Parts: sequence; C-alpha cells; structure tokens
Amino acid sequence: MSQTFQAILRLIERGEVRVSAHGYDELAEDGLFVRDVLANIVDAVIVEDYPDYPKGPCVLVLQSDLEGKPVHVVWGIPKNASSPAVLITAYRPDPRQWSNGFTRRKQ
Repeated sequence: MSQTFQAILRLIERGEVRVSAHGYDELAEDGLFVRDVLANIVDAVIVEDYPDYPKGPCVLVLQSDLEGKPVHVVWGIPKNASSPAVLITAYRPDPRQWSNGFTRRKQ
C-alpha cells in the first residue's frame, strides 16, 4: 500500500478531512455524497499513486458507492503539510476510458 494512502486513511480515521470546492462540484454532478465516499474508503483500491505531485502527495483510488457502482476518488495531502486529507475530486469512471475493472487506463 502506498505511504500516501496510508497517511490519508489515518487522517480520515481522525476526522481530519476537507473536500475541495471542485470535489463538491464533481460529487454533486455524479449524485455522490461525501458520507458515502468516506464510508467505503476502507475498501478502496489504489489505481495510481502520485507521491511527488507538485501540490502535495495524492492518490487515485477506486471505491464503490452504496449500490456497489465504481467511483474514482483522488485524495491528497497539501504540500509541506501533514493534514488534512483532501478529497480533490470524485467521479464515476467512463468505461470507454478505463479497463473493465476501472483500474487501468485504456491506451
């Protein structure tokens, strides 16, 4: 498991979470709720890890909504900070752009 995701899980467990404005917009656009994303974080699968991202380490994970439908969520931690975990964006992955399991981008 990535160190970034481990840190994010610890922050979420402690309630140190923020949702970006973009994250709220994307959640609403796809009919998703923050509480549902948080409830299913323990079952998330890492899709892509960006430990050296310029704005701070972040990770793209595959989660499920309460109906079991796939959701991609990008979680991050601000650069030069240790808190909070930030939900940067969340969306329903497009099957035309992702593999059947939504864990690999199509070429």
